[in-house]
Amino acid sequence: MQENKAYLSELDGPIGDGDHGANMARGMSETMKALEGSNFESVSEILKKVAMTLMSKVGGASGPLYGSAFLAMSKAATETLDTSELIYAGLEAIQKRGKAQVGEKTMVDIWSAFLKDLQTDSASKENLEKVVKASAGLLATKGRASYLGERSIGHIDLGTQSSAYLFETLLEVVA
Repeated sequence: MQENKAYLSELDGPIGDGDHGANMARGMSETMKALEGSNFESVSEILKKVAMTLMSKVGGASGPLYGSAFLAMSKAATETLDTSELIYAGLEAIQKRGKAQVGEKTMVDIWSAFLKDLQTDSASKENLEKVVKASAGLLATKGRASYLGERSIGHIDLGTQSSAYLFETLLEVVA
């Protein structure tokens, strides 16, 4: 997120308040600090720590949405470590918190697409990039971008882009 901070804020300018990059970079930096030197007994504990840090350090809607996703994944991780099951739990939490469905120009679009790709062994950076680009063609119906109505078309969804960065990192780690 640090290396994409300026780009995320640039994307946020026309359809938001311009701070998504700074918020996400701060959240990830604080998450790394919270995890460094800590001893965790399980993946569930790690995910819970990530959730709590994101909820407290990331502003706007992103903190609660990402925090809810990681908290749901931490609960799921007590029973499974299957990546697709964890992503499914995160997706459900985001949908519940944000009351969003696929096609509404939210992070739900990429979480849903990534889950399907995981389930079919077709997850890739290229597929993530396609979803990010496709978000520009959607009409925002949730969040600050929805206030722009038709003018939200032509702009990449911020939650989709920042989620893509997280999923790209996940793909690098599990590859």
